[in-house]
This record gives sequence, structure tokens and C-alpha cells, in this order.
Amino acid sequence: MPRTITISLPVTDLEASKAFYTAIGFVLNPQFTDESAAFMVWSESISLMLLTHEKWRTLTSRPIPPKTSSGFGLTLSCDSREEVDAMNKSASENGGIADINPIEEYAFMYGRDFADPDGHIWGAKWIDMSQFDMSK
Repeated sequence: MPRTITISLPVTDLEASKAFYTAIGFVLNPQFTDESAAFMVWSESISLMLLTHEKWRTLTSRPIPPKTSSGFGLTLSCDSREEVDAMNKSASENGGIADINPIEEYAFMYGRDFADPDGHIWGAKWIDMSQFDMSK
């Protein structure tokens, strides 16, 4: 069985979060989706489980951090600088906040960070792997 990662995130408004993540490129998997949770797929190995606050509280008694906190950041790989820009724009047009950090621009990498409607931090990054010697 291939190793995968599913990131569970508490969300305030499940429908708005589903729309947000669909807009930035995730695909809803209805098989594991109901009124309290939505399973969103990025790739064959990376997925999100969006959970209402009520559902989240059935899994843990730990507090849900406020939108203004940043306990972690998640990064999504993009195929081009244009895709990074498009994801950042889609984030801002669908309830998120674009460019929450300075744009990262180097000869080998381009990245822009945004927050989802609940304040979870995401980075869209393009890396030109041809700039690296992979034989080492």
C-alpha cells in the first residue's frame, strides 16, 4: 500500500471551505464527505479532511487555534510561476488572504503564501529542479 498523508483541518464554514479548496485545485471526494466533513484530494498521496468544529471536537479536546495563529504552514508544489500566481489569486477571490508573507523570488524558486478562510497558512511554490545537481 502506498504511503499517503491526510491533513485534518477544523473549519468554521464547511461549504465555504469546500469552495475555497476546490478553487485552488483540490477535488472533492464525495465518498468520504457528509454534513460534518469533506475529503479533498490534491494528489494520489496528499488529501485534506475538512471538519466542522463540532466534528473536530469529537476527535480531540485540544482547543481550536484562532485564525490569527500559525502553528504550522503547508506547501503545495506548482508546475510554474503562473500556477503559483493563479493559486494565490484564487485563494484571495474565494475567502482567503493572499500574500500573507513577502513573495519569495529566486532564480530557482518562486513562492507566494496565503491563508484559507480559517487562517490556515499555505504556500504555493514552484522550484526549477534543473538548477540543482541531483547526482549528489
